[in-house]
Amino acid sequence: MGKPTKSAQEKKFTVTYYREEYERNIARVDSNQGRYMKGKRQSTVEPVFGTLTHFMGFNKVNTIGIKQANKCMQLSAIAYNFKKYMKFIEKRTKSAARVLALYFSLKNTLYKAINTLLRACKIKCIKIKTAF
Repeated sequence: MGKPTKSAQEKKFTVTYYREEYERNIARVDSNQGRYMKGKRQSTVEPVFGTLTHFMGFNKVNTIGIKQANKCMQLSAIAYNFKKYMKFIEKRTKSAARVLALYFSLKNTLYKAINTLLRACKIKCIKIKTAF
């Protein structure tokens, strides 16, 4: 019979220094409250990130620093909430004229709010272009 290969002789088993923390975290996630919180998170937070990445083109945060990344995430959250609000308003209004008037007033308000936020952060913003 032949000699075992070199790789078979040198198999190693490593244990991380943080093993206790990993096991404690796994126990927390597997508990009843952990399963409940996981389900809650999957139904509230994760669909927002899915919508931002798949439908709104927010794949990457191209900023330097946590402060800039936070601003970028807040602006994307504003855009997401504005889109949801517009969809909600469309269901409530009957006439197209009211929808357009409401749309432009909300758009202008949002534009002013974003510019105020960006001006406070010393970032320039380009005028938002729409199809209307």
